[in-house]
Amino acid sequence: TKSFALILHDPDAPIDFTHWLAYNIPADVHQLPEGASNDGAMPHGSAEGVNGFRRTGYGGPCPPGGKPHHYIFLLYALDTDPGLPAGATREQVESAVRSHIVATGRLVGTYGRDE
Repeated sequence: TKSFALILHDPDAPIDFTHWLAYNIPADVHQLPEGASNDGAMPHGSAEGVNGFRRTGYGGPCPPGGKPHHYIFLLYALDTDPGLPAGATREQVESAVRSHIVATGRLVGTYGRDE
């Protein structure tokens, strides 16, 4: 593994909504501190892409009331550092990593609000 990429998305939104894109994460990074995106504590060399809120960084869940939404964290171990600049789109990240994935991890959480 040379680097990691992380995609967080909500497939239950009216469009498959991206909450976070983090990539170029060095291979020796084994955890991200709470609030790393919003506190500017992302690992040196890493970058973040544009989320569904049209901002760079993490955007938390906020589903409408009613049925809970699924939030899928996809972690990719890559055989390269894609070297994408900050502000890449999800499509750009997925295209850059597609042929370089050596392992994946997936975590699904749910979150809902009362109506």
